[in-house]
Order: sequence, then structure tokens, then C-alpha cells
Amino acid sequence: MSAHDTELLVLGSGIGGLYLALRAAEHAQVTIVTKREDFESNTNYAQGGMAVVQPGADSFRLHVRDTLVAGAGLCHPDVVKEIVRQAPAALAELIELGVRFTREKGRLELGREGGHSARRIVHAGDSTGREIERAVLEAVQNHPNITLFENHIAVDLLLESHAVGRRAGAGRKDAVWGAYVLDREKGRIRPFRARATVLATGGSGKVYLYTTNPDIATGDGVAMAWRAGAEVANLEFVQFHPTCLYHPGAKSFLITEAVRGEGAQLKTRDGVRFMPRYHKLAELAPRDVVARAIDAEMKRRGDTYVLLDFSPIGRAKILKRFPMIVQRTRELGLDPLKEPLPVVPAAHYQCGGVVADLEGTTALDRLFAVGEVACTGLHGANRLASNSLLEAVVVAHQAADACVARIRRGVGDSGPAFPAWDARGTRKPREAVGRNYNWDAVRRTMWDYVGIVRTDERLGKAARRLALIREEVEADYERYVLDADLVEVRNLAQVAALIVTCAQQRPESRGLHYNLDHLGRKARLRHDTVLRRSPRTGGRKHPRTL
Repeated sequence: MSAHDTELLVLGSGIGGLYLALRAAEHAQVTIVTKREDFESNTNYAQGGMAVVQPGADSFRLHVRDTLVAGAGLCHPDVVKEIVRQAPAALAELIELGVRFTREKGRLELGREGGHSARRIVHAGDSTGREIERAVLEAVQNHPNITLFENHIAVDLLLESHAVGRRAGAGRKDAVWGAYVLDREKGRIRPFRARATVLATGGSGKVYLYTTNPDIATGDGVAMAWRAGAEVANLEFVQFHPTCLYHPGAKSFLITEAVRGEGAQLKTRDGVRFMPRYHKLAELAPRDVVARAIDAEMKRRGDTYVLLDFSPIGRAKILKRFPMIVQRTRELGLDPLKEPLPVVPAAHYQCGGVVADLEGTTALDRLFAVGEVACTGLHGANRLASNSLLEAVVVAHQAADACVARIRRGVGDSGPAFPAWDARGTRKPREAVGRNYNWDAVRRTMWDYVGIVRTDERLGKAARRLALIREEVEADYERYVLDADLVEVRNLAQVAALIVTCAQQRPESRGLHYNLDHLGRKARLRHDTVLRRSPRTGGRKHPRTL
């Protein structure tokens, strides 16, 4: 089966991947691989907005300060300053692409969210991610140098050290030349060779039982990069969105933090407001504080949810600012204009990821990472609200130039040849019960033992259970014909284990990592938790066991 050759391969179709592809396509042939439809991404579900300093009472200095405070000592200050400084230019580029941000009397309407000291959140109603995705995707679809493969999922990266008759030189970084890609509909796997490869696969929210993320968020990029030998960092810092709608008919529907920015209040089921007891900023406290407060109130009272009261915002503003929330909740038989909404915390954002710089460069030659899959140093131990869309655009802008430069530097190298996918000795499984059990077991284990509040004992139990699950999943990977479900559960189990490992290496409470056995921060742990493994070589069915 022939390989698909391209100059730049982008894995994922969120804002980071799409924006990078669009910029790079002015100078290179680009292929985008997305495992569902092109619009399915975490970006599309982002309700809040993008943090951008505007002239007036706000300043770069305040935005930087707010980001560093939220990051609890682990943000990289130089990265924070650069991304904040480039925010206005990034915003201008999105507007030029046709993104329709909400305006009031001709000026951008600015919202405020938890952790921000000023109004600086530009937004498109309460569907900002969807609007950005629409505009950028439309431009991508109309670009002649971009080819889009929907319903394709990357299985593993193509490493130069595993190529036919070729090995990475001693003391030299291994290089990535694309990925093995599975066509979900036809069930075939073939190499997609590329001179540069971009991970833009989003986060790993589905590793938890309750999440605001879509089903695609199974940590694929982190798992593939880890197996290939790239560095990953800070995976213990999983941000739980405080307010996911609690309703059997609402799958992963979050209630944006912007509603609290406009005055909504959190209350127990008997109507008592509780956030002022937990933080001086009350409902505008950083997300980790709010999530832990809700968790504590639920456990104290034995409740399964708390209430989010919209009434302080006012009817007119609710209808104008949050039309999607009103529409969706009414479809479910609720109405924020008449009653508080039931909410619970849910896994929302992966602050750690594949270690990358502001150009998306990773520890592996020719491999870049942008968006939620990357760990650039912006978020530290806790992401400041609405900094993620900003990071994705700014880093994608610079990474596009870096990718094109890398492609041009190696223009004389035709690239190595890679073997066809070897599925000899595999068979189709008789039943799906084992796979379904492992999928559920990973998510339940993580929710119960590695959630908002952790202990050493829980982490130890999680590590042992995940080791057994991973052993079984890897055995399935060896014996069965590969399909998308097996690819995803393999990645899910791998990322879950990495989160636990990072958490065990941080015996303190910092940012989103809260351990009852180690309350308070420790100066000696004020550094990133970095993990790296050496990729295996050989294997019974190479390249199936890269």
C-alpha cells in the first residue's frame, strides 16, 4: 500500500493546527489529518473567549501578572511576556480572517473571567471557539495547497531510527518523518511521510469519567510523542472546569466561566452562597480554587451537584451575552432565566503536554507541537482563563514559519523509506466487552483516585490498576487487527499512567495538583515535572511495536 507524501503533516484540526496549516500553506504543501469531522475539536467547544489587552485601564503588565499568579510559580516568565505582547497582533489576524467577535457600539465587547484583574476577554457571544473554528476552517478548505483527511487517526510517529536501512547518527536527535495513519472507514493503515510533522491533537479530557471535552480528546499526541522519545511535562496539572451542567441528557456541556464574570453566583442546593468563604474573589477566584470549593461543598453535604444562579446578571444581559447556554438548557427542560442551573466540576484542560518552545519545536527533529497538546511554559501549574486560544494562535503563527524553515533546510533529502504496516498474526476480536471495560476502568480509576483532590494512597492505587490495564491493552494491540477504538484506549491508558507518574513526583500542593498528604508548596519543587523515555527498537511485528 503506497505512502502518502507531503511536505507538512498536521495531526489535528483545532485552532492551533488549522491556523498553522493556513500560514504554512503559503510556502508548502500541507496535509491535515483529523480523526473525526474537520470541525470536531476542543476549540469548537470553547465558550469563553481569548484574553487580549486593549488600550485603556488594562496593560500587558497586568495580564502577565495575572498569568503568573494563576500559574503558581511554574510559568516561564519570558514565554508569558512574549505571548501576552503578541496577543493584539494575533487578534488582528483573526479579525482579518473573518472571525466575528462581539462588538458594542463598534468597539470589541470585553468580558471578565476568574483570575483576571481587568476586562480583557474578547468573545463571540458564548460560542467563541465555534466562531473562530468556522472562519479558520473556511479559509483552510478553500486553500489549494491544503489537503484534508477526515476520519483518519494517527497511530504512531515515523521515526528515522526505525526507517528501512537508516539509523539516526550517534549523538544526534532522532527525527520524525510523519506518521502511520489509520483510515477509520476502510480500516487500512499506511505511512503519511512528511518533512515536518505537527502535533495539534488537543488534550486528554476523556481520561476522566466526567469532562467538558468531546470524545476525540484521548491524549493521542502526548502518547505518540512519549512513545517516540519526546519530552512531556507537567501532566499532573489537569484543570477541572468548575461548572459543567449536571443533567443526564447533557453530554459534556460546560457553563462558561464568563457567567460568573458577569455576576452569577454559586450556591448549595438549599440556596446558600458559599464562595466568599473560600476566597476573597468569591466566584471570580481561579478555577482550581472554585473547583475544590464545589467539591468540598458536595462532599460536606453529600450532594451530587451545586447550583449556579444567573439572576444577578439580569434577564436582558443573559439573553444577549449567553444565547447558546439559554437555548441548550431550555432544550433540556431547564431555564437559567427562571431557576439556577445544577453544575459539577469536570476535567477540562491539560496544562502540561509535549515540551515545546514558542516556535513549537520539540526534543525530536522535525516534530512540532501547538495548542493544548504542547507544554510551552505559559500555563504553569494552572491555566488562566482564556489564555489557551491566545497561546494556540501565537505559537501556531511562529511554528508555521519554523516548519517551513525546517522543510527548506532539508530540501535535498528525499526522506527515508518506511515499511508497510505489519499486521501479520493479528485477528479481529470476538467481542468488544474487554475493550469497553478497559476504557471505563481507566476513566473511573482516574476520577476516583487522581481527581480534584488527591492522596499518596490514591495515587499508588491508581498506578497499580493502570499498570494492569495497560498490560492488557498492549496485549490486545499485539494480537488484534487495529481499529480506532483500540488506538484510543491505548493512548488513554498511556496518558493516564503519565499523569499519575507526574503527580507522584510532586509531593506538594501547587496549582491544580492538590494532595492532602502534602499541603502547601515546597521551594525545591518549583520546577517542571519532565518525563522522557527512550523508544524501543525492534519488536515482534515491527513497525507495529515501535
